[in-house]
Amino acid sequence: MPTLEQLQRIAAYTVSQLPSDVFEMARRFEAAGHELALVGGPVRDAFLGHVSHDLDFATSAHPEETLKILAAWGDAHWDVGREFGTIAARKGDTVVEVTTYRSDEYEVGSRKPHVEYGDTLEGDLTRRDFTVNAMAVRLPSLEFVDPTGGQEDLADQLLVTPAAPEQSFDDDPLRIMRAARFAAQLGFDVEEQTMAAMSTLAPRLEIVSAERIRSELERLMISPWPRKGLELLVYTGVADLVLPELSGLQEAVDPQHRHKDVYEHSLTVLEQAIDLETGPDGAVPSPDFVLRFAALMHDVGKPATRRFEANGQVTFHHHEIVGAKMTRARMQALRFDKQTIKEVTKLVELHQRFHGYGEATWSDSAVRRYVTDAGSQLERLHRLTRADCTTRNQRKAMRLSAAYDDLEARIAALKEQEELDAVRPELDGQQIMEILGIAPGREVGAAYKFLLELRMEEGLIGEEAARERLLTWWSSRD
Repeated sequence: MPTLEQLQRIAAYTVSQLPSDVFEMARRFEAAGHELALVGGPVRDAFLGHVSHDLDFATSAHPEETLKILAAWGDAHWDVGREFGTIAARKGDTVVEVTTYRSDEYEVGSRKPHVEYGDTLEGDLTRRDFTVNAMAVRLPSLEFVDPTGGQEDLADQLLVTPAAPEQSFDDDPLRIMRAARFAAQLGFDVEEQTMAAMSTLAPRLEIVSAERIRSELERLMISPWPRKGLELLVYTGVADLVLPELSGLQEAVDPQHRHKDVYEHSLTVLEQAIDLETGPDGAVPSPDFVLRFAALMHDVGKPATRRFEANGQVTFHHHEIVGAKMTRARMQALRFDKQTIKEVTKLVELHQRFHGYGEATWSDSAVRRYVTDAGSQLERLHRLTRADCTTRNQRKAMRLSAAYDDLEARIAALKEQEELDAVRPELDGQQIMEILGIAPGREVGAAYKFLLELRMEEGLIGEEAARERLLTWWSSRD
């Protein structure tokens, strides 16, 4: 990590590279008698040498005045949340959000913060979540403002609250989740007192909406180091409230070591799944929330299904089915959208399907069913299944990898042979009704199901052969 002096030089250069339109905007605020400063994440990122495209500004101007200035400066402007003092605007490719200096806190029993406008930039910065996010650059003068020692904490790679952590988390409980998210995003540690306050004040998260908690969890999962953030949630007990299925995996630890540590295994599977993500043009571009969350949750059904057999073996029968139900329930509670829930739970439910392939060769029918059941999630399922191998037995790992290589090769061959991506009967519903002389109804559905099973078992047989088999099936019905 660079020294503090090196970080300052990096930040000064990075900020100087802001679009010229930003400096023009700043001069307009200055001419109107108002302060304007770049704040928060963009300033933190500048010290790390990253040019942020999310440009957040704080100003002494109230929303009505901000709106007038931005309307004269930009090509377009809109009200992001005037009740929170935020107005956005765009000029060319430059998009900005400008917020009036403020302080906000939660009232007892309220899920929304109470907002009051502040008088100074320093006051605005000290009410922010962490010191590394409580730095600013006054524009157009390029004066750095750091009232809480954020530069030193950045150099130490440490997350510290500007005020006492108990006060900070009590004022805005969502900051507890943000601590874990920034640990995952930046790879930083959380200062000891701050971490203790996370544990003490975790129950305050009950007043925060599920949607806001979900948003932080999503951002944590697609960060570069999600394991770091997840371990922090579990260690502090926050996971007991927001993702109890994860902390519950520790219940499956066996003191006699008759099976692997499911909690550690799940975090390792997550990391291995991340390694299997692809570039932007690949099948599973990184970062992929669905793959990552499925990897994290794939074994959450194990604690509920663990059985110690008389022969000393440990079983987790149908843990994938139980785990899929648990995952669905948790994602619904966190207000995930239906499509994301469907994709994640399908992966959890199917992650065991491959096991046994190496011992008993699958028929072409079984391969077709595997692909059909996976549907649009096949590429993710490939990666989840491979990531699920965490054994230290190299021979076993190589055997499993070779078996999955063989399965993927067979899938590719069948796809080329018969367009496996769109497995469907060779006769559609209209043809079925014409051949059998029936009207729309359940009988058409039953005939379609028969033809789909035929397609699965025997592959492509041609429309004429399918017609004959359909008529034979129809005549044999009771």
